[in-house]
Amino acid sequence: MKEKSIELMNKAIADELTAVHQYMYFHFHCDDLGYDLLANLFKRTAIEEMIHIERLAERILFLKGEVEMVASDNVKKIHDVEAMIELAGEMETSSANDYNKWANECSANADSVSKKLFEALVEDEERHFDQFDVEMENLNKFGDNYLALQSIERSKSFGSGASQE
Repeated sequence: MKEKSIELMNKAIADELTAVHQYMYFHFHCDDLGYDLLANLFKRTAIEEMIHIERLAERILFLKGEVEMVASDNVKKIHDVEAMIELAGEMETSSANDYNKWANECSANADSVSKKLFEALVEDEERHFDQFDVEMENLNKFGDNYLALQSIERSKSFGSGASQE
């Protein structure tokens, strides 16, 4: 029972680590381009993914397992904002699908606490997907103007003497 749950949670940690690395990469590039809204969305999402890792690791340790801290994939060097948002949506959908399956596997192995953990993660991943979906809709609706407005907002705040943070 617990061995299967530990295996699934370590797979989830690998996916979450990949997401953290990917989203921080996107954060750095969006921030560099002055796209504060998107940069902050990627950063906030990465932080939430780190919290997922912590919750999974705590459960693995409770089950007396070993926490594996290896990302499942390398960072994709994407600089196009639309492609960034598209990949983020795909990653969130994939995670939600996996976590739904894994919740059922934990349930089948009489591990209701791990099942509930995966169900809570599904909820977060679906919310992340929705946030990226809204950004994609905005980008499709407003095009490059949407990105230009974010850069202009940053310039206005710098011009007024506001700090970057």
